Amino acid sequence: MATKPKKVVLAYSGGLDTSIILKWLQTEYGCEVVTFTADLGQGGEIEPARKKAEAMGIKQIYIEDVREEFVRDFVFPMFRANALYEGVYLLGTSIARPLIAKRLIEIAAETGADAVAHGATGKGNDQVRFELTAYALNPDIKVIAPWREWQFKSRTDLIDFAEKNQIQVTKDKRGDAPFSVDANLLHSSSEGKVLEDPWVEPPAIVYQRTIAPEDAPDKATYVEIEFLKGDPIAIDGKAMSPATLLTELNRLGHDNGIGRLDLVENRFVGMKSRGVYETPGGSILSVAHRAMESLTLDREAAHLKDSLMPKYAELIYYGFWFAPEREMLQAMIDKASENVEGTVRLKLYKGNVIVVGRKSTKSLYNNELVTFEDDRGAYDQKDAAGFIRLNALRLRTLAARKRNT
Repeated sequence: MATKPKKVVLAYSGGLDTSIILKWLQTEYGCEVVTFTADLGQGGEIEPARKKAEAMGIKQIYIEDVREEFVRDFVFPMFRANALYEGVYLLGTSIARPLIAKRLIEIAAETGADAVAHGATGKGNDQVRFELTAYALNPDIKVIAPWREWQFKSRTDLIDFAEKNQIQVTKDKRGDAPFSVDANLLHSSSEGKVLEDPWVEPPAIVYQRTIAPEDAPDKATYVEIEFLKGDPIAIDGKAMSPATLLTELNRLGHDNGIGRLDLVENRFVGMKSRGVYETPGGSILSVAHRAMESLTLDREAAHLKDSLMPKYAELIYYGFWFAPEREMLQAMIDKASENVEGTVRLKLYKGNVIVVGRKSTKSLYNNELVTFEDDRGAYDQKDAAGFIRLNALRLRTLAARKRNT
């Protein structure tokens, strides 16, 4: 075994798995452990994690509310890019990992730790996201991934270890969970067990962030979202902080059955997996942002952004948030967003987000140019003939060659 670390910063949820990891680090490495628990808006109490860590002898315990940082510095920049992995996934889990890993590295520096640890498995994407971020920010850090190291083969093994080491195991944790859940302020992600067969419709218990579209109100909900430099800043004229605004959009999305996605995706590690995602507020925001861009963004700038978006989304999904190529793309996206401001009006109805209005002082929409009525000389339709002839030149040349062969 390589040199054992002296102090490890663990990404600690307070749940059974990370509690077992905490004890395993203490017994396997004989090292001091520092815990970090992040409030990303996942719901539920996180303070109990402090008591559990204290009960296991942890002296340095970090519990932090990072919701505003999460939305402001990670979610909003991603939404400026209209990022969708494989055309549909709003990257809710992917975008949370670099923030957690960044704080692990920062806390390691603050506490003099020489290693960090996470609870991601060896089959998933999260291990890559955590570790690429860690190495990008500290090339000398040691990363411990217990799921790739320990000898436990089953949940029974984990329970046995917990009981031998006096780690509390609640009754609901003794059996296999019907599916696993990861959640934050942007979304919830469910996968495994009852969701592994992609032909079988997800049971109703999977959905936690949205009501079923068919159960949503029969009356539409109208909402106005105001943007500044590509970021939402107000709902229905009321200015809000990033996390508060996303929380309100989540409420509206929940109540109108918006944001459900059943996806078979290609993991970075090479396998396909089936996941069920709920992104109520993010789904509303995505539609609104594109509507705002449609009014304020130049055609070629918009098309260039769209052509680069799949690469940008892929970089986030794969874990390259702190890579130079993502930062280069972000600089371009932010430049394009300078005039993306104004208000979008949406109609929310039974799972649908429908754009019904948009306005902006930076609008490129010119009614005199597009009107079917008298345009007062703003556009000479005869100019289109030359435009078409020039664009048709190569097509006519190709057609002539084909005709003569």
